[in-house]
Amino acid sequence: MIHYGFTVGFLEALMSLIRRWSSIAVATVCCGLAAEHFAWCQADASTSRGPTKDRARTVLSKPLPKLNGDHLRAILLEVRYGPGEASSPHSHPCAVIGYVVEGSVRTQVKGEAEMIYRAGESFYEAPNGVHLVSANASSTEPAKLVAYLICDRDVPLSVDVRENIHLQGSSR
Repeated sequence: MIHYGFTVGFLEALMSLIRRWSSIAVATVCCGLAAEHFAWCQADASTSRGPTKDRARTVLSKPLPKLNGDHLRAILLEVRYGPGEASSPHSHPCAVIGYVVEGSVRTQVKGEAEMIYRAGESFYEAPNGVHLVSANASSTEPAKLVAYLICDRDVPLSVDVRENIHLQGSSR
């Protein structure tokens, strides 16, 4: 009897481990496929006649924080900013990888320098970083980015933060 209990417990632990790693593998594949899709979309029409060595490129590689693989989820968002538009200060509970599809985006996470990313460029935001600036860098042209969020629990994708945090974290 004890041997049987040990075997069942061992199998349950093994199955839990397999489920966790399967979730991580699925999320990784989904993010990779999405990134490859955008690399293909940005490819020059003249190279669409056949496969080339330059078809896909790594645009960003970052280690992710420790995640609970049992609840892992990849979310893909399209964010559009009209000319001169901006978001209020906010935070994302999940890791974010951004890819600018059109125009240019101005962004600053608390404790980091303000940056401008142009079409074809990517950026990473660690979970729970306070996004002080998220705006279209142009007052005349629209901007669009795709945000890949890697979450390991059900949480709001964006959380507003108080205005005084914006004033404390800004270098202006």
